[in-house]
Amino acid sequence: MQIARVVGTVVATQKNRKLEGAKLLLVQPLALDGQPKGTTFIAIDSVGAGVGEKVLVVIEGKAAGEALGRKGAAVDAAIIGIVDAVEVTA
Repeated sequence: MQIARVVGTVVATQKNRKLEGAKLLLVQPLALDGQPKGTTFIAIDSVGAGVGEKVLVVIEGKAAGEALGRKGAAVDAAIIGIVDAVEVTA
């Protein structure tokens, strides 16, 4: 799993049939201190997240596909939670 921030939306006029109706969001991975880390990528939204929200993302084909609830869907990443707070204790 990865913490990320939703930085945009993606509109596709044509999608694989198993992705029809699914919302696509552009997410920026974050380090534990909240700073951007790595490159942005597209994730399927399964929780109703919006731009600017901090989210929890699974980046694994099978887990991401299951988050969408559609067997065999071609999904690499899925948003599975909206993060309210992150607390790090050293």
